[in-house]
Amino acid sequence: MENMGIFFALLGASCSALMSGIGSALGVGKAGQAASGVVTEDPSKFSKVLILQLLPGTQGIYGLLIAFITLTQIGLMGGGSSDLSLTKGLLYFAACMPMAFVGLISAIAQANASISSIALVAKKPDQFGKAMIFPAMVETYAILALLISILSVFGISSLSI
Repeated sequence: MENMGIFFALLGASCSALMSGIGSALGVGKAGQAASGVVTEDPSKFSKVLILQLLPGTQGIYGLLIAFITLTQIGLMGGGSSDLSLTKGLLYFAACMPMAFVGLISAIAQANASISSIALVAKKPDQFGKAMIFPAMVETYAILALLISILSVFGISSLSI
């Protein structure tokens, strides 16, 4: 029972990277299938559809960032170890959850918006700028989750629990 704080903090960091990474992998894969269909018909549209395909990949990066920050805050990134109370471990776990869940769900939702935007670019390549806006709107929520997780993780270290 003495290392349960570290266990929960690591579980939170792992969930943040894992769930956001799964969402991004699924999202980039789905969008890549749509993009490859467009490129099959018109290779000149490769760069435009590639950008749209890559958008759902950012959540995986955000989840990894939260995991790294958490590991640094609990003292595991520098090779050291730290005693962490169960309460603080649970707080770190909770702080990682916004990025974990929003990262998973928003990457998949963003992929769906990207797929629609890829279809738009396939028919009207001159509308690329407008097509970028649709998946970018989903990105807003991933960024908000990133922000709340960052603020929460850094806020926990200042608590005297």
